Amino acid sequence: MDCTQAIRARRSIRRFKPGASVPKEDVETMLEAAMMAPSACNARPWEFFVAENPEIKEKLRAAHPYASMLEDASLAIVACARPEDQTGVCEGYWPLDCGAAVENLLLQAAALGYGTCWCGCWPAMDRVEAIQAILNTQSVPAALIAVGVPDESPEARGGYDPGKVTWLT
Repeated sequence: MDCTQAIRARRSIRRFKPGASVPKEDVETMLEAAMMAPSACNARPWEFFVAENPEIKEKLRAAHPYASMLEDASLAIVACARPEDQTGVCEGYWPLDCGAAVENLLLQAAALGYGTCWCGCWPAMDRVEAIQAILNTQSVPAALIAVGVPDESPEARGGYDPGKVTWLT
């Protein structure tokens, strides 16, 4: 699948095939894609937590009010920000950097045939603090991503809208 196909195939999946597994090498390919994202001053202010353990996935599900799909997802990936990794002119760009990394991960997952659902954490501090406690980290959970074999095929919700474009000529 090429980039154009992956962009158009990606969907937010909320139903996964229970018991399906995702090989470690596929997870590492997704994480590599995430870490290839651009970041201000190439600071790469992120780290990732991968949870396959059902008990940890359940704790994450309980900590996030919109992550019920983790019950059947193969795994959860938590993209966490490390704001302290950015200083000077690069300081403060970590939300953009982490967003770019998460989108790369989602597109790579789609290209590999997996479904994902991006559940935002930051700036909802109740979610951030609950997930920090589960992960035992000071990093800032930016996104919780459910990953697995999709058990649904939702229609696309979006697309090119020329009304949202201003051509400056």
